[in-house]
Amino acid sequence: MYIYSKVSQLGVALLRVVVGIIFLWAGLDKVTNSGQPGAWSAAGFLKFATNGTLGWPFVIGTPDPKHIYNPTHDFWVSLANNAQAMQVVNFLVMAGELCIGVALILGIVTRFAAAMGAIMMVLFFFAGWSFSNGIVEQHVTYAVVLLALAGMGAGNYYGLDGVFADRVGHGVRTWLMSGDRTPPSTVPAAGAASSAGTTS
Repeated sequence: MYIYSKVSQLGVALLRVVVGIIFLWAGLDKVTNSGQPGAWSAAGFLKFATNGTLGWPFVIGTPDPKHIYNPTHDFWVSLANNAQAMQVVNFLVMAGELCIGVALILGIVTRFAAAMGAIMMVLFFFAGWSFSNGIVEQHVTYAVVLLALAGMGAGNYYGLDGVFADRVGHGVRTWLMSGDRTPPSTVPAAGAASSAGTTS
C-alpha cells in the first residue's frame, strides 16, 4: 500500500509517532515506578484485576463486582504466583513497551514493532477482559490501530524505514520494515526486470 497524498502521509506519520509516545511513556513509567526503579511488577494486576467486567449489552442492570467473568482468570493468577515467570513477564512488558515505542517514533522496523505491539495489546485484553463499556475496549482499539500502521507501511513516511529501505533485502523490507517506499507504478515488475537483464 502506498499513500500518495502528502497530507495523508503526514497524518500517518503523526499517528505512528503518537502511538509510539504512548508506548514509550508507559514503559518509562514502569521502569521509574514513581521514584522506585526496579520495583514494578505486573503480579498485582494479574492477581487482583483479571476478574473481568461486563456491561450492556452483555448484562442488564448492575453486574456483580465480585463475580469472575474472565475465562482466562485462573491462568493469570497462577502466572502471578510463579516468581520466576513473573521476572520474565515484567522484563518483557517493560522492554517491549520501550522498544516498540522507540521503533514507532523513529519509524524503524515498523511492521515488526506494530505487530509485537498488537500481540501485547491482545494479551492485555485477555488479561483485563474489560467489557464495562460494551464492545468498546481500549486494548483492542490499540491493536487495530497498530495493525493499520503496519499495513500502511507507516515507517516509509517521515521514518527511518524509508531511509534504509534500499539497503536491505526484499524480505526484511516487506515483513519487518514498511515495504517498498516507492509508488507501485515506479517499481519495475519482476518479469520485466528479469527480461531486461537477459537482453542486456
